[in-house]
Amino acid sequence: MEQSSETALLDRFLDPIGRCLTPEVARRIVAFRADEAMQARIDELAEKSNEGRLSETERREYDTYIRAIDFVTVLQLKARSILPPEETAA
Repeated sequence: MEQSSETALLDRFLDPIGRCLTPEVARRIVAFRADEAMQARIDELAEKSNEGRLSETERREYDTYIRAIDFVTVLQLKARSILPPEETAA
């Protein structure tokens, strides 16, 4: 499935969750970031992917991170939509 199709499905799927968010929960979701070790691993896999050097195991791991990032990104967009503009600057 194409990335934009997956994102559109996630957006639709997460609509009910977005409507349940309180402002405080929305702020915490917007502030969510991967920890330093995880971000370093994602960066390492991204570099290897760009160079065509991922093993099959690494490809699956990287794809899992990408899907998780897409999920969190859509959830963060939902959270931002309920906050005032001055609170959503990233």
